[in-house]
Amino acid sequence: MRDLAKPSRILVPLSGDPRDNEVVNFACELAKRNHARLYAVHVIEVKRTLPLEVDLPQEVERGENILLKAEEVARKCHQDIETEVLQARDAGTAIVEEADRKGIDLIVMGLRYKKQFDQFCLGETVMHVLRSASCRVCICREPNYSLGQEHRG
Repeated sequence: MRDLAKPSRILVPLSGDPRDNEVVNFACELAKRNHARLYAVHVIEVKRTLPLEVDLPQEVERGENILLKAEEVARKCHQDIETEVLQARDAGTAIVEEADRKGIDLIVMGLRYKKQFDQFCLGETVMHVLRSASCRVCICREPNYSLGQEHRG
């Protein structure tokens, strides 16, 4: 049985969010501590009106640039990282399937603090991964900057 506190394979899905570097840095530290392999993916969501294998050069270039930044962060942390751009109909499904395919122990995802209808919102991708992943999921949520210092502990 695997030690759940020591992941050996970590997957980091990246969206191009400004906080991606923080998430990659966090995942690198976890990987270094546990001598784990680190993987990063960017998922291009392909509209249902297009074939899944459609050539999307601008989106692929954007994804590759996102992953190049992840490689730079990993290099500064002295951590190896494997990266891949995926095309899928749904990012959440692609992340879960990639985690299963690679035998991932832990998915580390970033999450912006956002509200919808005055309620904190996780978003569809994060909800799908939390609901469907067969491994542990760690969410790195940005701080709620709307709270004043007096509310922080």
